[in-house]
Amino acid sequence: MPIRVLRQISFAAVLAVTGIPLVAEPAGPYLAARSAAVTGDYDAAARYYTQALARDPSNPEILENASFALLALGDIERAAIVGGTLLANGQSSQVAQMALLAQRAKEENYADVLGRILDNQGVGPLVDGLLRAWAQVGIGEVTTALENFEKIGEERGLQGFALYHKALALAMVGDFEGADEIFSKPESGALRQTRRGAIAHIEVLSQLGRTEDALKLLDDSFGPDLDPLLKSIRASLSDGKTVEFSQIKTARDGMAEVFFTVGSALRNEASEDYTLLYTRVAEYLNPMHSDATLLSAGLLEQMERFELATETYKKVGRDDPAFHAAELGRAEALRRSGKPDAAIEVLESLAQTHGELALVHSSLGDALRQMERFEDAIKAYDTALEQYDEESRGQWFIYYARGISYERLDNWENSEADFRKALELNPEQPQVLNYLGYSLVEKQVKLDEALNMIERAVAARPDSGYIVDSLGWVLFRLGRYEEAVAPMERATELMPIDPIVNDHLGDVYWSVGRFLEAEFQWKRALSFVDYGDASQEADPDRIRRKLEVGLDQVLEEEGAKPLRLADDG
Repeated sequence: MPIRVLRQISFAAVLAVTGIPLVAEPAGPYLAARSAAVTGDYDAAARYYTQALARDPSNPEILENASFALLALGDIERAAIVGGTLLANGQSSQVAQMALLAQRAKEENYADVLGRILDNQGVGPLVDGLLRAWAQVGIGEVTTALENFEKIGEERGLQGFALYHKALALAMVGDFEGADEIFSKPESGALRQTRRGAIAHIEVLSQLGRTEDALKLLDDSFGPDLDPLLKSIRASLSDGKTVEFSQIKTARDGMAEVFFTVGSALRNEASEDYTLLYTRVAEYLNPMHSDATLLSAGLLEQMERFELATETYKKVGRDDPAFHAAELGRAEALRRSGKPDAAIEVLESLAQTHGELALVHSSLGDALRQMERFEDAIKAYDTALEQYDEESRGQWFIYYARGISYERLDNWENSEADFRKALELNPEQPQVLNYLGYSLVEKQVKLDEALNMIERAVAARPDSGYIVDSLGWVLFRLGRYEEAVAPMERATELMPIDPIVNDHLGDVYWSVGRFLEAEFQWKRALSFVDYGDASQEADPDRIRRKLEVGLDQVLEEEGAKPLRLADDG
């Protein structure tokens, strides 16, 4: 199927709503499976579809859906068995054909892979073309394979894919000069500039004895803040050692890379569930392909299948250079699934094994801050900053997050210092400009500077409700009530159910004499208050009091100067 027709296609949803004959016995399991598939619960879907197949083993819709669920779950072997039954019954299925091709490729039965593709039993034009060439590499027909890579590149929009895989094939068979020539071409495109593409080119340069060029490419591509794998490569290059070409060792690895690169490209073009099929096959063909595993887990997170995401992250072993990335992902999946204590436990353990990585400590700080453990968060951010040998722009977020933690502990002196340090490193960063500006407004200090900061933040992020709200609020605090109306109304358009924004708009309306509208906004704010969230700034008791006596009376009771007397208008 051409890539251009995949945008926003949810194949699980499409398959799930396909009707089946009303057979009484399998109806219950089938309906349960269909419901599970729609929500992305592939474990349950596979289980229920299996039950349905036991009662109606030749039903094409059940076979198709079962193949999809098993493939998305990563159970390629069972997907191939079910898919094989579907194809044997004379049905056509892209999902079943993908599973069968993957199984044959895993067995390194390249002749069978080639035969299936030539018999139009493949996945789609791009995948089939690349798999065909890699299968030819696998059976020793390297020259023919290289010619076929070239033919793929003649297709519009496919040149980057073709050149990348041709370069990998050349490097695999030891033609590093030919691989470098391709990697160095501008037309190699975005794939050459990916992390895996850059590492492959670095390894190729090292194999050619061009150590300085390899080091330059590494520094230009990744900068000074390196993860364990890149640190290891850099250390080897700096010591004058030759770095092994590790990206592709066999034709099967090449096929895994096909599914990974196409899956990566589909991530922004197709739905998560369809893209997941490609990354699952990549994992299956090359279990050491941690990038594919991380992408699968990330897709499951996007689908809010956090338990499956957590299990997928755990597939990356402790000895893998990507282990820290997998554990960071697992911690985030745990946090998003409502298990913040488990997430912090993962991060604290990671800080013990990968304590040299600033990202690990800053991520721990973020998790602690989200749990309002601000003192512990500050300690984690301190440790993160200690891991840097020199100051860099990328540290701005750590200062910003630590500044928030200090602010929540009412340590404004340290908070302001951190916010200003973040702006020194990243002068026009809108989040920092907004937070510092808003904080100054709330403290009723440096209001002109606060206004300038927030105006700059709005210019950078005009569609951010929080930032536009800050602009309206600082104008209100400055007594420029009429000017505050437009940005505050805009903020409520951007964030219509936010209690704080609606409460602010009510105050602004009151300040210009639009009392009925003010009361309406306060009532809206009350309706959106989350009474279980003690950290929110919208105070329901204060809003009720404003509804009873008006904003002026509330300000007077709080010892502040009223905006206007009740009889002013």
